[in-house]
Amino acid sequence: GMVLQEPAGAPSPLTAAGGVGDAAAEVQLSRLRWVVLLLFSSYSLCNAFQWIQYGSINNVFVRFYGVSAFAIDWLSMSYMLIYIPLLFPVAWLLDKRGLRLIALAGSALNAMGAWVKLGSLKPHLFPVTVLGQVICGLAQVFILGMPSRIASVWFGSQEVSTACSVAVFGNQLGIAAGFLVPPVLIPNVEDEEKLAYHISIMFFMTAGVASALFILVIIVFKEKPPNPPSRAQALIQSRPAAEYSYVQSILRLLRNANFLLLMVTYGLNVGCFYALSTLLNRMVIHHYPGQEVNAGRIGLTIILSGMTGALISGIWLDKTKTYKQTTLVVYIMSLVGMIVYTFTLNLGHLWVVFVTAGLLGFFMTGYLPLGFEFAAELTYPESEGTSSGLLNVSAQIFGIALTISQGQIMDRFGTKAGNLLLCSVLFLGTIMTAFIKADLRRQQANLENEQT
Repeated sequence: GMVLQEPAGAPSPLTAAGGVGDAAAEVQLSRLRWVVLLLFSSYSLCNAFQWIQYGSINNVFVRFYGVSAFAIDWLSMSYMLIYIPLLFPVAWLLDKRGLRLIALAGSALNAMGAWVKLGSLKPHLFPVTVLGQVICGLAQVFILGMPSRIASVWFGSQEVSTACSVAVFGNQLGIAAGFLVPPVLIPNVEDEEKLAYHISIMFFMTAGVASALFILVIIVFKEKPPNPPSRAQALIQSRPAAEYSYVQSILRLLRNANFLLLMVTYGLNVGCFYALSTLLNRMVIHHYPGQEVNAGRIGLTIILSGMTGALISGIWLDKTKTYKQTTLVVYIMSLVGMIVYTFTLNLGHLWVVFVTAGLLGFFMTGYLPLGFEFAAELTYPESEGTSSGLLNVSAQIFGIALTISQGQIMDRFGTKAGNLLLCSVLFLGTIMTAFIKADLRRQQANLENEQT
């Protein structure tokens, strides 16, 4: 068989595992890996941009299409709704058909949705923009579950966490761009034709970028590198394809009480984030009329500070392995940030809103990787893709429920009442997080392995 590039004297788990070393290819890192990662991050960014591009200037689209604010909110919520039933069919497809097909489907649907939106530049064509957004929502199902798979198939064991973070950051940067760019490109003008012209610029730019990325995926994106990037990946590739039962895996996860608690608390926290992102423009414009651009910048502040929080919490977990304690502290701080934001939004000082939104984003978005890592610990040796998929489903369900509830409360009782709903939800999540037992199965398995 081919020789693995390992340190001198290092035992190979492949050769130990009944001679599978003979079937395994030489471990070698591909130069193309960073190109593949950057390409994925880019079309993920484009898709996330399309999720929030309506919500970040909700009031402008309400006037242009002559529909309710709730109808525009549904353009964001459609992403969440589509994800729920389609997650597991797409996860099964990824397992059976591999990365390239999923990448082609995701980038193609993303470009198609962007072009369909160009057919909606008249006020009576709102259903066309809904269709375009639904197609983009379909694309998202082929994107959200990819980062960990791309990282493990293309990257070595020393790079895999960094690669996964970069892949996730692409999506977060897209949301940031979705807050920043639309208010700049589309001023709140009265003239209908001028407004249609400005909207067309944004739609054309998005469609052009999405199409270019799709073409690049066709040319550049490969199923896997010529050689496996790690011994673990070599072992996986050398094994005969085994039948994997998603149903049995899901049933085992649903019998895990600690994971169920985490699934609900993760859904509550991330659902609050989705509701806040979707309704941010309405909140800020209510208290600061004419400040569409600053509303977008506040959204940008939430995302960027959240990306910093996610990075710091990931590094902290690697150093300390204190999953339960860190998760609980970040959850409590998310609640504190939400309370401070709620009671300072109406003070009349925009800089205060920027500061409180940044604090809130740092902890609320910083919670995202914590949830995934804690789930991986609690559910080992189940597939991380299955556990993270269930966390995402929970987040989408709570995201829809909280966005609708908060929107209705804001319409009837004002923004403070709507934000108090999110405060109470985060309080409930904090209490439930305290009851999760730190059953760190992955850590235990590593310790036992070292002792053996």
